[in-house]
Amino acid sequence: QLQASGGGLVQAGGSLRLSCAASGRTSTSYTVGWFRQAPGKEREFVAAIRWRDGLTYIAESVKGRFTISRENANDMVYLQMNSLKPEDTAVYYCAAKPGHFAVSSVWRDRYWFTYWGQGTLVTVSS
Repeated sequence: QLQASGGGLVQAGGSLRLSCAASGRTSTSYTVGWFRQAPGKEREFVAAIRWRDGLTYIAESVKGRFTISRENANDMVYLQMNSLKPEDTAVYYCAAKPGHFAVSSVWRDRYWFTYWGQGTLVTVSS
């Protein structure tokens, strides 16, 4: 199970940290990703992290502003979002794929991920 939290209302230029709590793990390694979906738009990839070694993959649209990290002891994955823009407004979802995989473009594919949490809404005001 995945539980996303940390969304809210923030002004442009501000920061938020989203959390994804994982429970009931069935694998020793995962790829955990964050996706977002704005109203009327497709769900898009934001960032992903490989659990075993912390290797990350960040979407170009947020590179330099967002970072993804993990906390192994508590099975948590975080998305730190800085310099937020109104176009970052969306429902943010975390997702997981069991196993250890090389970084590739498939990580950007929402259909590749097996498990999904409920979303958390991020609203950035201008």
